[in-house]
Amino acid sequence: MSGKRAFLELLKQEGVEIVFGNPGTTELPLMDAFAVENEIKYILGLQEAAVMSMADGYAQASGKLAVLNFHVAPGLGNAMGMLYDAQKAAAPILVTAGQQDTDYLATEPILSADLPTLARPFVKWAAEAHRLADLPRLVHRAAKTALAPPTGPVFLGLPGDILKAEGDIDLMRPTRIGARLRGDLAEIAKAATLLAESKRPVIMAGDAVAQSRAFAELVELAELIGAPVYAEFVPNTASFPASHPLFRGHVIRLQQVVRKMLDEYDVLLSVGADLFTLSLPSDVDPMPPGMPLVHLDTDPWEIGKNYPAKAAILGDPKSTLPELTAMVRERMTSTARAEARARLQSASEASLADREALRAKARALAKMTPIQPLALLGAIGDMLPRDAVVIEEALSSSPGIRQLIRSDDPQSYFGLRGGGIGWGLPAAIGVKLALPHRPVVALIGDGSAMYTIQALWTAAHYRIPVAFVILNNSSYRILKQRLHALRGHAEQADAYVGMELLDPAIDFVGLSRSLGVEAERAKTVHEATDLIGKALNDGAPMLIDVELDRAFKPM
Repeated sequence: MSGKRAFLELLKQEGVEIVFGNPGTTELPLMDAFAVENEIKYILGLQEAAVMSMADGYAQASGKLAVLNFHVAPGLGNAMGMLYDAQKAAAPILVTAGQQDTDYLATEPILSADLPTLARPFVKWAAEAHRLADLPRLVHRAAKTALAPPTGPVFLGLPGDILKAEGDIDLMRPTRIGARLRGDLAEIAKAATLLAESKRPVIMAGDAVAQSRAFAELVELAELIGAPVYAEFVPNTASFPASHPLFRGHVIRLQQVVRKMLDEYDVLLSVGADLFTLSLPSDVDPMPPGMPLVHLDTDPWEIGKNYPAKAAILGDPKSTLPELTAMVRERMTSTARAEARARLQSASEASLADREALRAKARALAKMTPIQPLALLGAIGDMLPRDAVVIEEALSSSPGIRQLIRSDDPQSYFGLRGGGIGWGLPAAIGVKLALPHRPVVALIGDGSAMYTIQALWTAAHYRIPVAFVILNNSSYRILKQRLHALRGHAEQADAYVGMELLDPAIDFVGLSRSLGVEAERAKTVHEATDLIGKALNDGAPMLIDVELDRAFKPM
């Protein structure tokens, strides 16, 4: 068997159905194998950053191993920003790149580099095949490592001569490490005592909840102790059902705001949440001094990373939360149960009141022009079908999105986890490939869209029906907000250098049509929702360029 044939057979053993890629000369052996391959589909992207994010979206939405193939050092280098996002999102991805033939690598041929070293900072494991006989072991090792908790991307270099070589090959078999890691009982008992005795508990929920499909388990615990639930700062998923009355949405990612919120509580339970990744320095620490922390996560690195945990539980939320809930229930006195019921009632009423006030504000803004972001989000939330999946990279236009747009199951919402912009537009394509029977709407800022706009061609070429909504304020508005907050020259002069996308304005409609995707422009909220509805009904990719108010409110 040839190396190129063996590689595809190994991917089939690992359950791979799609390979994303952008080929070059070192990938020609693999592309030759695809010419007669009928089971694995090859999805072409026109730039590696876009390809990387397609695979990222697919891996997150499907929970399966995503595979992609790049062209030597420049191809891998082009993808590195989006590989960083995939690492932060813990997406199980096998990243491969072609390498020059091993017999002349010492001459430093064009495009070659030490590929594993290039990839290593952003992956769990990196290697390169140097013998055909090693290919099965390395592919299976890569897949096992990517899918083992905590999941994440891995890298394998594929020299051209290894793919062209032929020989007798033992394909071996895959290994899967069980993901349902149950937490240590002694630590769970510590946590249960703290929560049972708490007078004002609060929960921060992170991606591990959605990834382990633990919505019901976290809801049961939250209701038992009457604790409001906040989403982590930069969530990649819907970590708690947005319609639940205990859900309070996101906390603004500023130290003072977080501290003010946490000062109201006496115990913090973090379930897979990020404590805390922030954008700007501050003299204020977001965590109140001495606040007891119960920290449950699938990644030991995250537990107690920034703040000491009174109870540190390495475990899968799906398997561990039921035991924690049972122990809390056993330890709660009748008085504690009554207090928890009262907290549940008051927290639910406060959350529902805040949510209705936000909806009322969105409705009040609906007829204003230019369009206000909050009004647009509210109207989209009202019209989307219940099974819709929202991919969000709206940045400065996103406040209120989880309260206004339904996201009640673990696959209903995907956001930009790593912060490297350009992820959302191609990620939506990967999500749709993973969830073909669910309508997919991508809410993307105009600045973000221009990083990976080439992905529209892939949507057109493979007829992938995504509604791409460009939230267009003709600027990098989030940077304007943060520069304004510095209270320096820019604020005084009202001049924001390098942050305006004007002169000329970007013609997203023309650009989209040139890449084969139908596009229209919306100047009112009603026009925008009508066009989104049309896109979902037509079953074809479509871009809607929504002209937003360019004004910005300081942070």
